[in-house]
Amino acid sequence: MTEPIRVPEQAWRKSSYSGSNGGECIEVADGIAHTVPVRDSKNPTGPILITSNASWTAFVAFAKATTV
Repeated sequence: MTEPIRVPEQAWRKSSYSGSNGGECIEVADGIAHTVPVRDSKNPTGPILITSNASWTAFVAFAKATTV
């Protein structure tokens, strides 16, 4: 069984691409060893997606290179 991840509230930061209108935003936490926790900013007490540093880096690179 794995231990639940504990993320200090001050570790979370909102995406720099998030608008100020409180729309669909994600937050990521910095400083957690070997992982990147991701959550929905509208539901900060909801579930947290945990991904590896490598997966997060690949996702960000893809998002930067892709036009929606």
